[in-house]
Amino acid sequence: MQRDDLHDRRVRAVRAWTRFVAQGDDEDDAVRPEILSSWQLSGVVSPDVTHAPLADEGDTADFWNASPLQTAVERVQDELRRTAEDGDLVIAVTDDQTRILWTYGGRVMRRKAETVNFVPGGRWDERSVGTNALAIAGRTAAPSMVFSAEHYAEVVHNWVCWAAPVFDPVTGRSLGVIDLSTTWDRTHPIGLATARVMARLIEGALPTDRRTPFAGDVGPDEPGLVLTLLGTAEVWFDGQRLLLNRRQTEILALLALHPSGLSVEHLHALLYGDAAVTTSTLKAEVSHLRTALSGQLSSRPYRLTMPVTSDVEEVQRLLRRGDVRRAVRAYGGDLLPGTESPALVQMGDYLAVSVREALLNDPDPDAVLRYSELAPYDTAVVEACLAAIPVHHPVAPLLKGKLASAR
Repeated sequence: MQRDDLHDRRVRAVRAWTRFVAQGDDEDDAVRPEILSSWQLSGVVSPDVTHAPLADEGDTADFWNASPLQTAVERVQDELRRTAEDGDLVIAVTDDQTRILWTYGGRVMRRKAETVNFVPGGRWDERSVGTNALAIAGRTAAPSMVFSAEHYAEVVHNWVCWAAPVFDPVTGRSLGVIDLSTTWDRTHPIGLATARVMARLIEGALPTDRRTPFAGDVGPDEPGLVLTLLGTAEVWFDGQRLLLNRRQTEILALLALHPSGLSVEHLHALLYGDAAVTTSTLKAEVSHLRTALSGQLSSRPYRLTMPVTSDVEEVQRLLRRGDVRRAVRAYGGDLLPGTESPALVQMGDYLAVSVREALLNDPDPDAVLRYSELAPYDTAVVEACLAAIPVHHPVAPLLKGKLASAR
């Protein structure tokens, strides 16, 4: 396109955006329907937002390392990088929640991208940063282009973006999107076609030796939500593993512990305590979860609307029945180790003390041996068991060895 034509198009886009933001005019014929629909969804964020929110760096890296997208991108990264450098583009690959997992940019666009958190961990869904091609392509599962002031956030009005969804050929599931972005004056008709080609390139490079979107994941058979929260964190929904960040897993844990639901204020207090975190950050996390759970997370109050089971619930149930051996077998360790949620820290302490006290009252040798692997320095439980069992009990030498190594 000629620069004058692009400039005229940009002016029209800015005028339409201004009318929508300032006057709420949502009947402008100059605005494409998919853009207008996205603007309406973007009303939860300010058009003055200066950058995308960032997800936890460690969670993003863990997700990327476990995703088949990483293998695919590594296999075709030379071509992706060549495309970025030749066109002075920044290329991004996201997960299915529009969180950026990988980027590569030409010299100019890389610097521009960094200023708005168009980097790994950046959240580019509409509820986080407003209308953009990544968000539309991810939500609609169709290629998308967003030009200049068609973006809801004014900070990226100088950009043009083309995005296409990436599907898993094995399952048909959307894995995320690939996006190509540059400055508005470099708009080219071939941009969207290039994004489609890049998406097909990644799909063709995905590893084929897997039965699910994440290699080796074989989920529980029961429907609904299954949470493993003790020792390690795993979330399964209708038999499929969800790779969530720490905060999202913590939110699910809190909602599972409060089946009647929580107000946004109560959930915020349980999750963040006195930390200076806005409720809009919490709402964004809940929005991601609602999408991942196919809408089965209600509002006012926040409540899970599908069957939920967890190892926390199972341990408590077995302790109430007095089945200490099975309770310890179900107890995988600390509740979400490293969590800073005051409510989850408190529940973790409560559960750890409950298991320990149950063992002191009923020091089943097999249960104590298992427990000593989880709490190797808790000598009191091992000593109580040795005092209660015969000297020649087959587990006694193992427990004595545990005791010696702990001292």
